[in-house]
Amino acid sequence: MSNIDFFILFSTLLFISLYGAYKNFSHKSIKSYFLGDNKMSWGTVGISVMLTQATAITFLSTPGQGFASGMSFIQNYFGLPLALIVVCIFFIPTYFNSKVTTAYEYLEQRFDLKTRILTSFLFLLQRGFQCGLTIYAPSIILTTILDWNLSLTIICVGILVIIYTVIGGSKAVSFTQKQQMVVILIGMLFVFYFLINKLFVYTTFNESLQLAGVFNKTNAISFSFDPSERYTVWTGLLGGFFLSLSYFGTDQSQVLRYINAKNIDQSRMGLVFNAILKIPMQFFILLLGVLLFVFYLFYTPPIHFNKNVLEQFRSSNTETLNSFELSHEKLYNERKDLINDFLENDDELIKEKLSVIILEKSQQLDDQKNELEKLMVSSGSKLKNSESDYVFISFILDYLPVGFIGLLLAVIFSAAMSSTSAEITALSSISTIDFYKRLINNNSKEIQYIKYSKLFTLFWGLLSIIFALTLVTSENLIESINIVASLFYGNILGIFLVAFFTKKVNSSNVFYAAILSQLLVLILFILSKSSILQIGYLWFNLIGGCITIILSIIFYKINEYFNYSSK
Repeated sequence: MSNIDFFILFSTLLFISLYGAYKNFSHKSIKSYFLGDNKMSWGTVGISVMLTQATAITFLSTPGQGFASGMSFIQNYFGLPLALIVVCIFFIPTYFNSKVTTAYEYLEQRFDLKTRILTSFLFLLQRGFQCGLTIYAPSIILTTILDWNLSLTIICVGILVIIYTVIGGSKAVSFTQKQQMVVILIGMLFVFYFLINKLFVYTTFNESLQLAGVFNKTNAISFSFDPSERYTVWTGLLGGFFLSLSYFGTDQSQVLRYINAKNIDQSRMGLVFNAILKIPMQFFILLLGVLLFVFYLFYTPPIHFNKNVLEQFRSSNTETLNSFELSHEKLYNERKDLINDFLENDDELIKEKLSVIILEKSQQLDDQKNELEKLMVSSGSKLKNSESDYVFISFILDYLPVGFIGLLLAVIFSAAMSSTSAEITALSSISTIDFYKRLINNNSKEIQYIKYSKLFTLFWGLLSIIFALTLVTSENLIESINIVASLFYGNILGIFLVAFFTKKVNSSNVFYAAILSQLLVLILFILSKSSILQIGYLWFNLIGGCITIILSIIFYKINEYFNYSSK
């Protein structure tokens, strides 16, 4: 990586951080620190909501997801537009009319303190861990580029985010997201243009999609009813709907973004902006990953995309690795010749036969890679996360021209800063409003609450760094963050739905229902990790929400029966 790239990368990040902190360092009240004085237009709200969700994982790991598994992940978002419509109709007016700073303040108004604290605690638990994931993801990049120690990299990334979040608060987060969106759009469009031009040397765009279809990478739609299949139309419309409804309707990192708006209409327009653009954006990023897969059918890939671990293995196993690489190159070139024959032939019967042979060669390449990974692990190498997470960054470093490498890395880091700072601000707001102000000190001056909110921001930033330092995952990162969310979001959503749509269910009914529901979801998740039960993680959103609602109603009916009997 050149000095020009380093300059572009670090100057972009420093400008966004310092400018956002400078413009928004003065806060006179706790609402100003967390809500930015309610002056945000729908455009700022829309961009802020989108970038809070679009983490570095989105731009680092989603192309890898497309590379490894094709377009099927897009089904995860099918329920999102419907969920945002529900949020616009029911959640936004409720929050604005209740004049709350956190979503969980409303639960005390509807139920009582213990329900508010339970829900706040569940949010802190899952969002704190997810915040560690969003710091961990971009740290992989610097580790790959600079061969830095991963722990040192995590600490540096975390501190950069903490500085401007502590100084600027929620307003700084929303303000800087405009600049971050510009950087992201320019960078991703350039990668797409550059990749297409590289592919045109060998094939057309339509032929690229045809090749992707041979490898089942254009699998955007599945109507399967198999509950173990992670992504289908049904998991997206049902599980994805509950995941999105809980995320946008009850997650403080998102609620803070749209209750920043000037009024209800501006808030709704910001969410409609996301309902229209979110699926096309994710489709585009996944398509980028699919095209990367086609790209590496013609341009020789490394035998393993995690190059640092590969080189560590080479240092003590040079002959073994050289043998693998020679065998890999031979198989790869044989498959490439078959692919060229496939593209040059117009006979559908011959193309079908060639596709079978191509897939057999690909399976041999995959088997060879799996064998190498087993040897790497047995020799002490730590393959902490999926190889697919390194595909996009490898392409950037190996093929993009000088200057644009720094820009694309700035894209990923901008997304990391945006989402992580929004999450830390949300964690701080819950800690300050729902715990410190409500339980410990309810009569302090505003300046005192601002002081503690900044201390909580610092605390959660440091804790997120600790989570990232201890993180070990074999899942693709974009899947990992959705798995964590699915374990808690359904239950939290169930509490809010009971609050909105039932008038007679009381606090004790929903409180104990939520605890039992959460325990059941965690038990089912543990069972799903074994051979006892196979279930896609998106279903946990539906399961958690429905069980909370059903048990709440059952407990209410039981109480009603005994109260009636006692009379």
